[in-house]
Amino acid sequence: MKNIMLKIIGKQLSKNGSKEVVELITEGKYYSKGDATYLIYRETELSGVQGCTTTLKITDDSINMKRFGAASSEIKFEKGKRFNTHYNTPYGNIEMEVLTKKIENGINKKDATGFLNIEYDISLQGLIEGKNNLNIEILQVSGLRSQVSGN
Repeated sequence: MKNIMLKIIGKQLSKNGSKEVVELITEGKYYSKGDATYLIYRETELSGVQGCTTTLKITDDSINMKRFGAASSEIKFEKGKRFNTHYNTPYGNIEMEVLTKKIENGINKKDATGFLNIEYDISLQGLIEGKNNLNIEILQVSGLRSQVSGN
């Protein structure tokens, strides 16, 4: 397991045209197991889900995102496929549907560098709909102390 720095940019464009961009730089962990690569990081207040830990399991054709903590969820991104799930919050469960439009996996497993880019449409209980883009870049891999526990 390697300590890494991640730059995460999330962009949301709602159906009514409003745009929201969240940018986060955080420490994380990187490791490979079998044919999968894993990225693990803690969310902050900036991301809106402070105190949660996010794990990305990345394979050649899909990305599975699991969020643990006060707001938990699991989303599977696979190009051209819909995924229905629930977003569990302290205020109740919200039905969520994700349609993945594009996945770019530019991670170099040999030196734990690179990027992920995911474009997807999202619908929350059919009430809030939008187009999202999630870009994750691995900035560096050495000289960091660990703040992600349990792994």
